[in-house]
Amino acid sequence: MEAKIKLSYKNEREAEAVAKAVSPDNIEVPPGLSVKTVRRGPTVSTTIECQTKLQTFIATLDDLLSCVSVGEKAFSVAKRLETHRSNSNS
Repeated sequence: MEAKIKLSYKNEREAEAVAKAVSPDNIEVPPGLSVKTVRRGPTVSTTIECQTKLQTFIATLDDLLSCVSVGEKAFSVAKRLETHRSNSNS
């Protein structure tokens, strides 16, 4: 089984935040599972290959998308704080 997920962002900074949020998934994976994430410009691409159970494949996809969501939310919060600080200093 294989999944390729490609996510595009407004800029490289956002893409980098998401790539870093999912990077820990690239380090230690069980045998028969491969997760590779790369960022090219404003795009983050992840390839998941699984030669074990469907359940493992689905759980890995779920974990990846959860990490993506956390990265996107963290970036959004940081952006709002930055905007709030800029408006407060005006």
